[in-house]
Amino acid sequence: MRRRLSLSPWLSLAPALALVVVLVGASLAYGVAQSLGLMAVIGQNTVSLDAYRSLLSGHGPAGREFWSALGFSLWVSVTATIVSAALALLLAVGLASRPGGGAADTLALNWNLAVPHLVWAVALLLFLAQSGLLARLAAAGGLIELPAEFPVLVRDRYGLGLILHYVSKETPFLALIVLAMLRSQPTGYAQVAANLGANRWQRLRYVTLPFVMPGLLAGALLVFAFVFSAYEVPAVLGVGYPRMLSVLALRFFTDPDLRARADGMAVSLILTAIVLAVAAASLKRGGAK
Repeated sequence: MRRRLSLSPWLSLAPALALVVVLVGASLAYGVAQSLGLMAVIGQNTVSLDAYRSLLSGHGPAGREFWSALGFSLWVSVTATIVSAALALLLAVGLASRPGGGAADTLALNWNLAVPHLVWAVALLLFLAQSGLLARLAAAGGLIELPAEFPVLVRDRYGLGLILHYVSKETPFLALIVLAMLRSQPTGYAQVAANLGANRWQRLRYVTLPFVMPGLLAGALLVFAFVFSAYEVPAVLGVGYPRMLSVLALRFFTDPDLRARADGMAVSLILTAIVLAVAAASLKRGGAK
C-alpha cells in the first residue's frame, strides 16, 4: 500500500514526463548529430569532431570568435549575478526591517516579474539609446548639443546595457527569495545578538547572512544560468562584436551555408553543458540546505 502511494505521483506525471523526455531527447539527439557533422541533406554521413576542434583551437569563422564570446558571456553573466545578489540582499534586509511591511512590499517587487525580458529590453533601448528619449530630452534641455553626444549606455562593447537590464530584472526576483527567508527567520536570534552587544552590521554578518546565504546562492546560480543562455536581450541590446554565446550559436545555425550549422550546434551544446552544470550545482546547493 505504501509503495502504491509513493508511486502514484509519478504515475500521474508519467504522460507529461514522457512527452518532455521525448521532445528534449529528440532535440538533444538532433543537436548532437549535427554538431558531429551528420547532415544527410548535404551528403555528410560521417561522424567528425571538426566543429569542436575549430572552436577550441580558435580556427575557422566560429572558432575565431568563440573564446571572446565565451569571455564576454561570462563577464556579463557573472557581473549581473553578483550585482543583483548584492542589491537584492540589501533591499530585502531593508524591507524586512520596516515595521508593518508585508503584502505591499511583495507586490512592489512582483510587478517587475510581470514584464517580459524582451519588452523591458526594448523599453531600455527606447529610453537610453543615443537616439532615445533621454538623449533627446537632454539635447532639448541644453545639457548636450546633439543626442549623439549622450553617453553610450546600451549596445556598447562592454555589455553595460545588458548588465543594467539583467540587474534591474533579477534584483527583485532574488529579493523576493531573501525576503521570504527573512520573514521566516525567528526574531529571537537578532534580539539575542543585539542584547549581547552586536551592532547592526554584526547582526547582518553573523546572523542574517548565514541564514539566507543558501537560498540566495541557489537563486544566484539560477540567475547566472538564465543570463548566460538567454538570447533575446543580447540580440536587442548587444553589438556585433563581442557577442554572447547564444547569439553566436544562432548566427551560425542560420547561416546559408549548411556546413556552418555544425559550428552553431557545437556552440549550443557547449553552452548547454555549462548551464546544466550550473543548474546541477544550484539543485545540489538547495538540497544541501
